[in-house]
Amino acid sequence: MAPLTNLQTRDVETLVHPYTNLAAFRDKGPLVLERGAGVRLYDVDGKDYIEGMAGLWCTSLGYGNAELVEAARAQMERLPFTHLFGGKSHDPAIELAEKLKEIAPVPISKVFFASSGSEANDTQVKLVWYMNNALGRPKKKKIISRLKGYHGVTVASASLTGLPNNHIDWDLPIAGVMHASCPHHYRFAQPGESETDFATRLAAELEEMIQREGPDTVAAFIAEPVMGAGGVIVPPETYYEKIQAVLRKYDVLFIADEVICGFGRLGAMFGSTVMKMAPDTISVAKALTSAYLPLSAVMINEPMYQALLDESRKIGTFGHGTTYSGHPVAAAVAMKTLEIYERDRILDRVGKLIPRFWKRLDALRGHPLVGEVRGAGFVAGVELVADKSTKRNFPPKRMVCPSIVSMAEEEGLIVRAIGETIAICPPLIITEAEVDELFDKLTRALDRGERWVGEHRLREATV
Repeated sequence: MAPLTNLQTRDVETLVHPYTNLAAFRDKGPLVLERGAGVRLYDVDGKDYIEGMAGLWCTSLGYGNAELVEAARAQMERLPFTHLFGGKSHDPAIELAEKLKEIAPVPISKVFFASSGSEANDTQVKLVWYMNNALGRPKKKKIISRLKGYHGVTVASASLTGLPNNHIDWDLPIAGVMHASCPHHYRFAQPGESETDFATRLAAELEEMIQREGPDTVAAFIAEPVMGAGGVIVPPETYYEKIQAVLRKYDVLFIADEVICGFGRLGAMFGSTVMKMAPDTISVAKALTSAYLPLSAVMINEPMYQALLDESRKIGTFGHGTTYSGHPVAAAVAMKTLEIYERDRILDRVGKLIPRFWKRLDALRGHPLVGEVRGAGFVAGVELVADKSTKRNFPPKRMVCPSIVSMAEEEGLIVRAIGETIAICPPLIITEAEVDELFDKLTRALDRGERWVGEHRLREATV
């Protein structure tokens, strides 16, 4: 292993990196990126990479978009900051809230702004609790998420997240958060169970959970249209139809976490539309500004807003908010981002490229390392297996998926290892030629990985 450069050493000695093995990282050091243009990133040595993850599922318009840069500059010059506390406001926040209400997939009454998806989902928890207090239902506070769901890393949102590493030694999840079964047919369906039958069973399990806990204690159910950081998991056919019937039966609020799926990722403006969801409230972030500035939003319905009004009359204030809620520069960039989506017909562009994207994905199904290819629209997961017939994964300690992701990086492609799944989520502005380049590089990495697995006899490993 090459010695760390001066810049890498400075990084190791100053930063704590999210979702990183901090011990192993001290020896390897970071990939230091310097600039970006379109769908490409360039490191400090000038090597270019196709950004196959749109950053973290977010840089939808790619890098170096001059209009977004100018929107930020102009707003910085006009009004770099003010807040929304105590009745103050500004044009960018007002205009953005109006626009979100206009394009929302379901009727929305009001918008609350924050800075990240984690904050938005944390706010969702607080609003559900607050609303039920206002409605005189102090016991109706439990929230159901799903195993392998991802909703953030604050105390509340990390509790909603259904991934072990977000709970181990963090003393999470908090009380009142439960996790329903993961809707991954490939992994969790019973032998011979169709997608429809699997969905029926999961809906029955959810109803049993609500009945067991007591319907008067269960407040909300939160779900991503397609589960992102849990491994790009697409629920089975009829899943949301059946889940929503259960939620309506027991008066359980439905929260859609659109942080990854919103703004074109699945081929429509919102993933809820694609997956036939009719949520009561919605969280958005990431592609709202193409990730150029931090901004998130919680979109709430009229009944929830009326509850907030009632509590404000009683208490004298709405005691929630952050300094950067509705930051004017972030809001201005978001408005320009939404304008570009519409003006440049980004959804039409994505729709035309989806067949090519999936043709190349489908070609990977026959690779010796690939057990399943799954996803929707412009997001996909390629799950690696040691044995296709039994679906047996490689032991995590063998680091097969992370190693192949590193090989892809050497080939000039940035993708992400999620367990034994390679996640792919390119910027929405990618061209057909760049789609082919992405998959050419990924295929070379998989071929290298197959040779490496064979040389080290990793298919025989059990630990």
